[in-house]
Amino acid sequence: MLTGSQRTQLRGLAHGYRPAVQIGKAGLTDSVVAAIDDALTANELIKVQIFTARDERQQIAAAVEKRLKCDCAGSVGRMAVFYRQQPDPEKRHIKLC
Repeated sequence: MLTGSQRTQLRGLAHGYRPAVQIGKAGLTDSVVAAIDDALTANELIKVQIFTARDERQQIAAAVEKRLKCDCAGSVGRMAVFYRQQPDPEKRHIKLC
């Protein structure tokens, strides 16, 4: 679970990032979940663009958090920022405050 200052830090770090994965009208398919999982494993912090109806975006973000055991640092419009700490300390890029 992230604190408020950690969420702020992660959103700031992700500001210049491009979306790593896009979720289309088909929603959260197994292939999309696999792509998000691979991106989180490689980068720890990613942006995901969600092209669904407004009321479905928060549900999709919550489902991603639950299925991949990651944290949503925030979302604005169609963009959501996800973080999952790298299990190997040697490969960690981000140090949370």
